[in-house]
Amino acid sequence: MHRQPDFLRCTCVLFDMDGTLLDSRAPMHRAYTEWAERYGLDPALVIREAHGRRTIDTLSALAPAGADVEADTLALMRREREDVDGILAIPGAAELLRSLPPNRWAVVTSADKALASRRLQAAGLPVPPFIVSAEDVARGKPAPDGFEMAARRMGLEARDAVVFEDAPAGIAAGIAAGAKVVAVAWASSAAGLGETLRVHDLTGVTAATDGSEIVLQVSARLA
Repeated sequence: MHRQPDFLRCTCVLFDMDGTLLDSRAPMHRAYTEWAERYGLDPALVIREAHGRRTIDTLSALAPAGADVEADTLALMRREREDVDGILAIPGAAELLRSLPPNRWAVVTSADKALASRRLQAAGLPVPPFIVSAEDVARGKPAPDGFEMAARRMGLEARDAVVFEDAPAGIAAGIAAGAKVVAVAWASSAAGLGETLRVHDLTGVTAATDGSEIVLQVSARLA
């Protein structure tokens, strides 16, 4: 049955990066598997816990007693910056980003800024003027701090934004910020993304401007 599209009005659009704009599962899995195996941990568990969270938060939660979490975090981040093999843009991401006013969208990521820029470039996506990364906030997702900071940097309010996310922690952060949230299920199980508006990828999302507002049309949504 044909569904009518959803129209979302906002002043800015805030994107998570990994799993939302680009698929970085291959290098991410390689890096976290190496770390997990060093400590005899289950790589699948570590990777699942790392999804959508800052590296230091994941390692702090899972590292065994005696591990140097700060040193391991820096080493793992360096490993990820060096490995961009297999990074691909999510379908529809490039077209959507290039249709948005350049000063009205931002990336809010649990990666560090250097890694975010490197992965966006590797995926062939534009690097926005506004990136809020792991080192910019004291509290990572699911806290709303990153989304609120990104909106403030544009002189706007997060409650007037639309957030695109793919991880439960990020979805919770967007909701806590008061934004409308669209869940992207490209690299996630749709069943774990809550009751938000859900899409498989970004091919069914288009943008237009209407005065001071951005109007997003979401046509290909998941049930």
